[in-house]
Amino acid sequence: MRKIIAIGEAVLDTVFSGGRPVKAMVGGRIANAAVALGDAGLPCCMVSECCADRVGDLVVDYLTTHRVDVRSIDRFTDGATALAAIFDDGNGNRQIVNYGRYPKERFDVVWPRIDEDDVLLFGSLYAVDLPQRERLFELVRYAAERKAILVYLPGFQHGIQYRITKVMPAILENLEMAHVVIAHDSDMAKIFPGESMEEAFHNHVEYYGGNYLHIGNDLSVTRLSRGQRNDLPATGCTANLLGWQAGFTAGVIECLLSEDITHKTLPNLEGATWNSILRHAVDAAQRVASIDNALTSTSTAL
Repeated sequence: MRKIIAIGEAVLDTVFSGGRPVKAMVGGRIANAAVALGDAGLPCCMVSECCADRVGDLVVDYLTTHRVDVRSIDRFTDGATALAAIFDDGNGNRQIVNYGRYPKERFDVVWPRIDEDDVLLFGSLYAVDLPQRERLFELVRYAAERKAILVYLPGFQHGIQYRITKVMPAILENLEMAHVVIAHDSDMAKIFPGESMEEAFHNHVEYYGGNYLHIGNDLSVTRLSRGQRNDLPATGCTANLLGWQAGFTAGVIECLLSEDITHKTLPNLEGATWNSILRHAVDAAQRVASIDNALTSTSTAL
């Protein structure tokens, strides 16, 4: 049976409003996409790292509850699990402070088995930041050799800013490897400032033959590939953009498996098939975004 391998941060987000904590949740688009895939009954393995502390237990237990395989999460002991404190001023403005302490030897994960036409989902901080990028990219290369489908999410963990020239070589290498790129407008604006959606695709993705799925600020979706374009109109705003993007990503991957799309057939999919994939992904995004993913004793869904 085909499966999904998701590589990304395992962090805990705590939201503060009016100076008081109001919500704690597992952060990161990749981790939340893994949860959505697990809830859909699909075999998904999370490759990540977090400390063997109480916060790490919360993150790993949450993933396990949603049927995500956590055997490839490195539970290090010398440090502390990453935590993001998100301060909301009530006017849509957020200040984010990141905490966490890692050991010198990072990302000592057990590689999961990867077979032909499995889906590897990767991106965010781990895909650009040393030292974990070195281990991550070993796994990405291995997955490519095994003829898996590679799905890349550009962008960085919230609250973290990079001098873009420092990480651009890693980003371009990731774009070269990916079969499907899924990015929000805000991600691409930071990575390729001053370039339109079409310019970013033509300048950095098209040459490698990948499919670029662009999520607009109004949640419209555009798919660009060589000689093809699909457009879905805006579906309205959401207060849970993290959930929307995670659900959209999970929806795309669900279709790759349910429609038996392989690394051989993916480059030749017709526009009508992509329309169907994108509509399913948007439906999944809206469903996931409507669910509260707070960590509570009674929560069993994202």
